[in-house]
Amino acid sequence: MSKLLEFSKMQATGNDFIMVDARSLELDWADIAVRSCRPHFGIGADGLILIMSSSQADLRMRIFNPDGSEAQICGNGLRCLAKYTIDRKIVPGPNLSVETPAGIKLIETTSIREKVVSARVNMGKPLLNAAAIPIALAVKEPVLDQVIKAGHHTLTISAVSMGNPHAVCFIEESIEEFPLSEIGPLVERNEIFPQRTNFEIVNVVNNTKLRVRVWERGVGETLACGSGACATAVISRLKHISKNDVDIMLPGGTLTISWDGKSDVFLKGPVEEVFSGVYQL
Repeated sequence: MSKLLEFSKMQATGNDFIMVDARSLELDWADIAVRSCRPHFGIGADGLILIMSSSQADLRMRIFNPDGSEAQICGNGLRCLAKYTIDRKIVPGPNLSVETPAGIKLIETTSIREKVVSARVNMGKPLLNAAAIPIALAVKEPVLDQVIKAGHHTLTISAVSMGNPHAVCFIEESIEEFPLSEIGPLVERNEIFPQRTNFEIVNVVNNTKLRVRVWERGVGETLACGSGACATAVISRLKHISKNDVDIMLPGGTLTISWDGKSDVFLKGPVEEVFSGVYQL
């Protein structure tokens, strides 16, 4: 007899996740992620998020990409986890702490009629050291405006880690016209990134608004990426392009990022539950 796995589908600015309360479950999560995240043949999602018990925080989060690899951090996923657990009274709220492979993250939530509608995540300090990102270049830090080859394309990227590696590229041409599906995989697996990388392309609107598309490591192009939005804001602040507070406009919606150039980065945006169901294992 097949087993049934209870889940909920959540989305945060179009970044969608399969949420599972896994506090009492032990399964082959990498395999389940590959099968369940497939559109048409599975539930369809950008990732599988597991809610787990923690001895260090209110809860622990694990996130698996559609290719079965495990990610270190996901800002949009943390907002989804906050809504899932507070709405179900797993934790009382309105705030909670979540253990991740990238450290413990603190989340503040806003509710309407006892349902979380938005969340603000403390994503911690950006890592600007080349070895911490990691990026295999002997360069002056922070790692800004490095020229790399991606197939036949020459790109100028800046690198930062938000608990996971990011390569941010500001371009003059419209981001809609940029061949991200072609270049994204080449940047993700460029030899200078030993753990692969996420890749953001950016248009500057003004010093408080940036337009961004993201190629996520192990996922592909997504409608939004919380850590990618943070990475973009950090690099734009370091390059004196944006102010401390900046709206990152992604295909799935807008995220507001705050960074004073020295301390922690904060990510704020909406979150929604789409549906719940059971998945046949």
